[in-house]
Amino acid sequence: MSTKAVQTFGKKKTATAVAHAKEGRGLIRINGSPINLVRPEILRFKVYEPVLVVGEESLSPLDIRVRVKGGGHTSQIYAIRQAIAKAIVAYYSKYVDAYSAMELKKKLTAYDRTLLIADPRRMEPKKFGGHGARARRQKSYR
Repeated sequence: MSTKAVQTFGKKKTATAVAHAKEGRGLIRINGSPINLVRPEILRFKVYEPVLVVGEESLSPLDIRVRVKGGGHTSQIYAIRQAIAKAIVAYYSKYVDAYSAMELKKKLTAYDRTLLIADPRRMEPKKFGGHGARARRQKSYR
């Protein structure tokens, strides 16, 4: 019999995190290191959020491994938390039952919508005649 596994992804700006959730004993690893060693420390709680919202007992039957690349520190953290949340919901909907998956989905969405729905905002390219995408050089009429 093959192992029960799902693969999901999370995105924020240019950071992409891919999560592999399979049956196990509740381990969560990010780029090969445990979840409690995530840097920067200030944003570590953001990675814990999906775990704390669904509860430890929901995570005990599965292991999650996350690979993340692209973007900056903050974007990577947001991509990781989205990938973990989506992995939990996908695993429950595929291997447990639809009702518990819907309950988890409701819990996560009520807490923070970006845990399951990606943020579509992207950086706008810079144009000529100014310092940024919208900022223009000031005019002087003297």
